[in-house]
Amino acid sequence: MEAIGHAGAAVGVLSPHGIVLAAEKKITSKLLEVAKTSEKMYIVDKHVACAVAGITADANILINEARLGAQRYLYAYQEPIPVEYLVQQICDTKQGYTQFGGLRPFGISFLFAGWDRHYKYQLYQSDPSGNYGGWKATAIGANSAAAQSILKSDYKEDLSLNDALLLAIKVLSKTMDATTLSPDKLELCTLSHPEGAATPVYHTLDESELEVLLRQSNLLAQPKDN
Repeated sequence: MEAIGHAGAAVGVLSPHGIVLAAEKKITSKLLEVAKTSEKMYIVDKHVACAVAGITADANILINEARLGAQRYLYAYQEPIPVEYLVQQICDTKQGYTQFGGLRPFGISFLFAGWDRHYKYQLYQSDPSGNYGGWKATAIGANSAAAQSILKSDYKEDLSLNDALLLAIKVLSKTMDATTLSPDKLELCTLSHPEGAATPVYHTLDESELEVLLRQSNLLAQPKDN
């Protein structure tokens, strides 16, 4: 739990039009190849994505297991795995590591965002004990209590996808204790149905899209003069 408390914050916001996952980037080196690395966001299947807070190496093990479980279900039943069933499988594994001697629990919390034909858009949070729950908006990582407080006061059921993005950025600005933000410090993605799409599409926002959102929020950091 200590590793999760020190990890960069991650926020999930559910909207009737899609789901937003947003996270704080801790590693912002100019030498980092952004297109090839993701510190906090992962695709599990075409209809499920997740954000993590904690020990990333532990997250990789569980994400690989989730991907394998999703493909096994698809192979057996010829349809995508229901989101809650996938989350339950991962949480069963996490719980097992708290029960037996000689093993340490996985030091990771997840936000799972997904869509299925049974319950449409869904957002789940899970912790190292194996507990999980469905949320309309939630946060994990550093200053998650402050983030939850903002979400409670500002969340509305009928948010548009753009409003959900702006809310996620507002929450991150408070958890990061920063009056201004720059695109290289944030990682945002959406899971939504673009017009005419039969299946949900996972989209990671690039720096130009993030810059537009930060301008709308009046949080964009001004470039430093050389």
